Parts: sequence; C-alpha cells; structure tokens
Amino acid sequence: MTRTVVASATKEIIIGFDQPFCVIGERINPTGRKKLAAEMIEDNFETVEKDALAQVAAGATMLDVNAGVTAVNPNETEPPLLVKTLEIVQRLVDVPLSIDSSVTAAIEAGLKVAKGRPLVNSVTGEEEKLEAILPLIKKYDVPVVAISNDETGISEDPDVRFEVARKIVQRAADYGIPAHDIVVDPLVMPIGAMGSAGDQVFKLLRRLKEELKVNTTCGLSNISFGLPHRHGINSAFIPMVIASGMTSAIMNPCRPQEMEAVRAANVLAGHDPNCQEWIMSYRDHTPAAPGVTPSAEATAPSSGRRRGGRAARRGAA
Repeated sequence: MTRTVVASATKEIIIGFDQPFCVIGERINPTGRKKLAAEMIEDNFETVEKDALAQVAAGATMLDVNAGVTAVNPNETEPPLLVKTLEIVQRLVDVPLSIDSSVTAAIEAGLKVAKGRPLVNSVTGEEEKLEAILPLIKKYDVPVVAISNDETGISEDPDVRFEVARKIVQRAADYGIPAHDIVVDPLVMPIGAMGSAGDQVFKLLRRLKEELKVNTTCGLSNISFGLPHRHGINSAFIPMVIASGMTSAIMNPCRPQEMEAVRAANVLAGHDPNCQEWIMSYRDHTPAAPGVTPSAEATAPSSGRRRGGRAARRGAA
C-alpha cells in the first residue's frame, strides 16, 4: 500500500489510501489576500499566526505555507520571507508543513530550515522544473506535489494530464525518488466553466491509484470557482473524490461544513476506528437554529480534540 510520510519536529503523518484523509490547510497564502500580503511585506505576521492556530484547531492535518507576496524580484524577496514564515509557523504548531513556492531558491531555503519531513509544493512536468526541483527532493529526502501540466499548459483532456503525471513519476524514479514520495495533483477544473470537470477528476483519480499507485491532492475549492454557495459544492465534492481515491487536499479547514464532510467520509471509508474522531468532534454539537449559519468558531472542535492536522488553481474562497 502506498504511503507518503510527512513529519514535523514531533509528529509523523502518513498520507495513504488506508489512512484518514489528509487536510492541508490553505490559509497561509497571500495570493488573493491583499491584507495578508501587505502585512507580510511589512514584517507583520499577526494574521499568519492566527491562521496557523485556527487551522490546526479546526482539524488541519498539515499546513501549506506560501510567501509569494509580490511578482517583483521573487528570486530575491521570496526566499528570506518564506524562511521567516516557516520558522514562525513551526514554532506555533506541531503539524507537518508544505513548502509552497514556484521559486526554486525559496524552496531550497525553506528545506534548509524546515523541521521533520515537509512536503514540497510543487513540481510540474516542464523540463526546467523537473531539472530544478527533483534534485532537491532527492537531496533532502522529502515528498513532492506533482502538478499535471507541462510546457503545453493545462490540458482539458484528462488522458493528457495522466500522461504528464506518469512522466513526472518516471523522471523522479531516474533520480532515485520512489513513487510513494510523489503526490499527484490531477488539476481540478471549475465545474461552472467545464461541466465534465467532476467526472474527469473522478476517472483520473481512479487511474492514478490503480495504474501509478500514487497518492493525490488538489486545490479543493477550485471545483466551485465562480459559483454561488461554493461550500455546498465543495462539501459534496469531498466524499466523491475520497471515494475515487484522493488521499489529501489543500483546503480551508475553518469551513465547518467541509470538515464535517471529511470526517463523515473517514467514518464511512473505515478510516476512523470506532468513529472516535467523529464522536470527539461532534458529541457536544448543538445544531444551529433554522436560518442561522453557524460560525467556524462555534462549530470547530476545541484544540484538545484536534487530530493534529497556487493560487488560481486552488480557487481559494
């Protein structure tokens, strides 16, 4: 059985088909968040700290950390900012981290300071990226997210995206990187723009599990991009991708409706022994009054009950 091991300084997590779904918190990312970007540029990490703690309290298994605040000289500005952000986050929480950057120098700088065994987000099928990122993955012995696009862009044909994933797995093997350390992102398209997007990703996930035998992830909320009441779509999508073989997702754990779907899917897939996580999360749950939407704070489990949980492609809400 394919198992991808990630770890913080004190906690090891396994991503796998026989494991609870891995929730990778997406909130520490300034893309599309002008206030957060401005704060980070000004060396203000108050929101970063708040988001780190809130996501873990809500049940995040891991946290994605991105410091791409500006397109101006990212090779110079992003590495030190990513390093500082990683150091702050790993002082606050004990979950594994995902180092999220498109800048190779920033990824390597992050790998030098990250504790445990972080996930690198990401490599694509572009030759330049493969040659830059795969040696780092081998050197630091860490797993990597493999995004299914290459020099031709993102194909609307799921078979093309599968072949890009196969190419990345094969090239990684040339570097001595095992398939269990490749976590494929099959690229979820917005259902509002492509009516077949859901069916495409379900079929892709089954092929990735059965043929390549790799773990998978995605920017979960991209499926609902552009639609009203996005969290209804997202929460329905979660058990469907899990049933198709997806083992992790980059998502917002502070959305109670979506985390409820994750926990329910874990129960129904047999990945929550004796329903313990479900019971600990909801035994004191009080349903909201009709017409009232509960807040994240009101419905998220307390920190004592937690599991120890780019940007357009994620479609972050």
